[in-house]
Amino acid sequence: MKTNAKPDMHRIDQVGRAISRRLNEHAADLPHDITERLRVARMQAIAQRKPEPTRIFVPQLATAGGLGMGISDEGLNLWNRLASALPLIVLLFGLATIHVFQNEYRANEIAQLDAELLIDDLPPAAYTDPGFLIFLKSNPLESKAPD
Repeated sequence: MKTNAKPDMHRIDQVGRAISRRLNEHAADLPHDITERLRVARMQAIAQRKPEPTRIFVPQLATAGGLGMGISDEGLNLWNRLASALPLIVLLFGLATIHVFQNEYRANEIAQLDAELLIDDLPPAAYTDPGFLIFLKSNPLESKAPD
């Protein structure tokens, strides 16, 4: 049965230290030739293990108007920065264009409705009628047949 659980490194270190302590307790009782063979085997094992990665700390200078807090520019020059900002600019331009066209369409629709109301002959009581508001909200231009 296989388990995918990550081993507890702290527990593994504790077991390794306990085994090392038990072996070191009786190391003084061993003959000289065995201790020399163990020393040679230990040196070979140490030579073959992977070197631990070392961290190299490089001081970074923060300029007054530039990048600070250790953030690098990742090799972005002026054209790459403009190209990365281009989709945002296009999006904002598109949203502004949609806003202008919708406002213009709404203003034209209201102006057309006002013109129709001013041209038609309606009694003043029609403006106070509750059904007249529903009539205005529906499209009156579709219900009107061309003459």
